[in-house]
Amino acid sequence: MATFYNRTLLGAIRAAERLGRWPVELKSGVIGAAVGILAWFAPGLAGGGDQITQHVLAGEAAVATIPLAFLLRFGLGAVSYAVPIPGGLFAPMLVLGAQLGMLFGASCGLAFPEFGIEPEQFAVVGMAAFFAGVVQAPVTGIVLVTEMTGGFTMFLPMLAACFSAMLVPTLLHSAPIYESLRARMVRRQQIEDLTRTAGARSGNSR
Repeated sequence: MATFYNRTLLGAIRAAERLGRWPVELKSGVIGAAVGILAWFAPGLAGGGDQITQHVLAGEAAVATIPLAFLLRFGLGAVSYAVPIPGGLFAPMLVLGAQLGMLFGASCGLAFPEFGIEPEQFAVVGMAAFFAGVVQAPVTGIVLVTEMTGGFTMFLPMLAACFSAMLVPTLLHSAPIYESLRARMVRRQQIEDLTRTAGARSGNSR
């Protein structure tokens, strides 16, 4: 899922660049309207996501509604970041990781009811694992989630999950998201510099 998230985000950025002729205000307005509609009908799903994460970790989120909430946050998060307006990836990543962990924990609870599984613990592990898979910084993910949740007893499960979250993207040749974004920014700057240089030379020759 982390690899799919990275590719979806980069694909959304490429799609937004193809709409380069559209004014930034127009693109932002379209995204804002979509988020506004979501906030009108489901205000709990809008915003940075801190409240959603807390509800999931506290076990207050209905498991049946998490798949739809995940899909909405996944899609809107990628599209929102693709528009060149202020925004970030950190909080949305934690939301998606917590939801994935909660779903996995609930599924394990149904499959193995005799173990008395607590899905909320899986949500904590899911946050660290998804962060590690997207950013490919497992130690950072473990430390951040441990500090945020106080889940010191979940260190070993998080370590195992983050190892898998690092292994799979490596096998799928998925680069860390911030590295990919930096590479795109460098290429874009180089193209702009070449275009500016070519324009200057054309003006001088005239």
